Amino acid sequence: MHRAFLPALGLAALACLASPALAEDLQFSVYGGYQTAPHSGVDVSDGTHFTAGWEGKSFASPPYYGARVTWWLEDLGHPNLGLSIDYTHDKVYADSKTLATSGWSHFEFTDGLNLVTANALYRFPQDGGRWTPYLGAGVGVNIPHVEVTRPSGKTFGYEFGGVTLQAQAGVDFRITERWSTFVEYKGTYSKVDVPIDSGDRLKTDIFTNAVNLGVSFHW
Repeated sequence: MHRAFLPALGLAALACLASPALAEDLQFSVYGGYQTAPHSGVDVSDGTHFTAGWEGKSFASPPYYGARVTWWLEDLGHPNLGLSIDYTHDKVYADSKTLATSGWSHFEFTDGLNLVTANALYRFPQDGGRWTPYLGAGVGVNIPHVEVTRPSGKTFGYEFGGVTLQAQAGVDFRITERWSTFVEYKGTYSKVDVPIDSGDRLKTDIFTNAVNLGVSFHW
C-alpha cells in the first residue's frame, strides 16, 4: 500500500467510528482534480539560492487526490457551520529550467506535500434545493516526501515541513439523501523547512491552486 494514502485511510476509520448520535451530521468525502503551483524561491543553508518553477502533473502517478471528514454542527444549533479534518496529496516537480539553473539532477515533492489541516466551514442556508455553496479555511501541517539529488548527495524520504494554511470555496449537489457530489477551488500555502544531504536545510514557500471534483457520503 502506498504510504501517502495512510492518512486518508485514517480519516475513513475516524468516520466509521463516529458516534451514532452524530450520524446525520457527518460526511466523508474523497476528491481529485487539477493542481498547479506558481514559482517559489528556494534557499539552502549552504548559501545556494534559486527560483524553482513547479509542475503539478496532477494525473501522473502518484496522482493528486484528497479526503476529508466533515461534521456539521446541527446538533449544537448551528446547521450552517462545520468542522473538517482534510488530507491532501499535493505534489510539485521542479521543471527542466530549474534543474539546469540549480545544477541539481532531481528535485520534487511527488510522494506528496501531504497536507493535513483542521478547517472551519460555512454552508449557505438551504432553501430545499439540491445545490449548497460553501466556504472554508483552516490551518495544519505539511509532511513532504523530499526528493533532492545534487552533486553533494541525495535526499529521499518523508520529513516534517512546517505549517500549512488552506482556503476553499465550492458547491455541493445532493444526488440522494446519502450521496452528493461537489466541485470546489482549494488554495494552500505551505512553509517548508526540511533537512537534506550534508547536514544542510532547504527552505521554500509553496502555494498551490486546485480545482477539485469529488463525492461525499452523508450519515
